[in-house]
Amino acid sequence: MPRNKHKPYDMTIWKRKQRTTAPRRGGKWIVAAVAGLAALTVAAPAGAQTNGSNSPYSRYGFGLLGDRAQGFNKGMAGLSYGMRNGTEVHSKNPASYSAIDSLSFLFDMGFSLQNANLEQAGRKINAHNSSYDYLTMGFRASKNLGVSIGMLPFSTIGYSLGQSFATKENPEVTQTDTYSGDGGLHEVYVGMGWKPLKFASVGFNVGYLWGDMTHTVLASFSDNTIASRRRQYAADIRTYKADFGVQLEGNLGKNHSYVLGLTYGLGHGINSDGHYYDQKVESGTAIGDTITAHNPYGLPHTFGVGLTWSYKNSLRVGADYNLQKWADVKSPMVVTGGAAGGQSYVGRKGGFSDMHKLTVGAEYVPDPDGLHWRDRVRYRAGFSYTTPYTRVNGQDGPRDFLVSLGVGLPIINYHNNRSLLNVSAQYERVKPKVAGMITENYLRLCIGLSFNERWFMKWKVE
Repeated sequence: MPRNKHKPYDMTIWKRKQRTTAPRRGGKWIVAAVAGLAALTVAAPAGAQTNGSNSPYSRYGFGLLGDRAQGFNKGMAGLSYGMRNGTEVHSKNPASYSAIDSLSFLFDMGFSLQNANLEQAGRKINAHNSSYDYLTMGFRASKNLGVSIGMLPFSTIGYSLGQSFATKENPEVTQTDTYSGDGGLHEVYVGMGWKPLKFASVGFNVGYLWGDMTHTVLASFSDNTIASRRRQYAADIRTYKADFGVQLEGNLGKNHSYVLGLTYGLGHGINSDGHYYDQKVESGTAIGDTITAHNPYGLPHTFGVGLTWSYKNSLRVGADYNLQKWADVKSPMVVTGGAAGGQSYVGRKGGFSDMHKLTVGAEYVPDPDGLHWRDRVRYRAGFSYTTPYTRVNGQDGPRDFLVSLGVGLPIINYHNNRSLLNVSAQYERVKPKVAGMITENYLRLCIGLSFNERWFMKWKVE
């Protein structure tokens, strides 16, 4: 039947067939899973090649750790443990997948643009970066059972810096030390969330963690007769990752509700070797030793707790706390001495500290079901404080402060008004405890597209 040109969407002609549970055509959720895996296959090479760092502090440990935030919660500084919404995929707490709408397929992807200002002893340097941040999908497999598939950055390494000074042996000869690094780790996961009780949900993510890490120190001299020395630390990481979550929800009167979220990440050793190359470079030829550290890496046990309070589905306010037990994790170190007086490369504890992170955030939407576009705009704000997990020259690394503001702008069409363009601005300050070390300031623009499509909706003509 042709549509009336004066009534672009005539509800007397076209009507949605409403459903409260997932359709019984069981093949559709399989199609959704296949589509998700195909998208990850295409996106994985691009994500693995992206490097959004200019920080010298990415030289330590696994580099700068990702916050696992997505477009809708980057404006809230990554608030997530107690977040539960059927139109969002909260990968930080897989128990939230059980809330996914039975009629929808969720697709969320995002990228960031940032300007970094590095300051030390009155000298300042600006640097620009862009990064592909994440790709996540979610859908309901059956009643009270949600599924998510995604790719997230675990860590990022990227820096290049140097210093020059006169050698002690001959003040007329200048030595230049150059430090550079590249790489990072990436995670692909599959997760499920199940709601066995009216007030309780549980879930898990099982992931594959992979990536390369390379750090190089090159000492060169103004006198070409002196051979350069290159020391390189390299590793190819391949391992699994497992995370678990619980959410407890309830009402506090007619208009108030809460969600308490708990998470745990499994810590374990990584079955990947690290390599240390100590070489002399002369006339373009590198000669030296290679030392291997067997299984010197590990992942920490992590614990998270979050509480979110909601009022009339219009206001959400919450707080998260995260503890990562890095102090119990080994890292590779060069050890000099022993019976032969040579060097060895081994994994030992002492290179990391436990990391603590506190996040608070809020979201306000005037009227989620409003008739006007402006009524459904989502306004967000957040703050986080993070202690370091790495140690720099025997001291704790820099502390991290982050403030964020964001909006969720509805993408309107006749059949779907639940998709959002998420835009967030973040200011991050990385402040060392020790005077004389580098202070970093970041201005970051985060853009995410959250598609909420009614793939499983049936239509009929009346």
